[in-house]
Amino acid sequence: MFALDGTRYALRLEQVTRVIRAAALTTIPYAPDVVLGILDLQGDVIPVINLRRRFGLPERPIGCEDHFVVARTQRLALALHVDTTEGVCELPPGALLPPDKIVAGTEFLAGVTRTADGLVLIHDLDTLLFPEEEAQIRAVLEQA
Repeated sequence: MFALDGTRYALRLEQVTRVIRAAALTTIPYAPDVVLGILDLQGDVIPVINLRRRFGLPERPIGCEDHFVVARTQRLALALHVDTTEGVCELPPGALLPPDKIVAGTEFLAGVTRTADGLVLIHDLDTLLFPEEEAQIRAVLEQA
């Protein structure tokens, strides 16, 4: 689980590789608007995604207390810039509500659940990037 602008989110644990402290990024020309830059993570070049821009939240610079959640879609490794991480939460059977039962237009969500601290939006990492953004990122990474 992680927080972004006061809202709690989660990814499926099998998609998450690790969580690291935010670090300096290298900007890359011609990357999609949603890419903050790239990160050299032990020899792997990882694009860092600006979730604030993707979700229409107020922009702010990367802070030294921020984190990157390094994860893998079915096709691409990437890092998500988040405010804080909150750990791992195991859901009991039936705890995951389908997002379309709550509100329409939730194509980025895999579901919603309740915890003792409130609602958590669980993201479908494979729908986070639009196909043309993913193709553009792949092209830029091949040139880097």
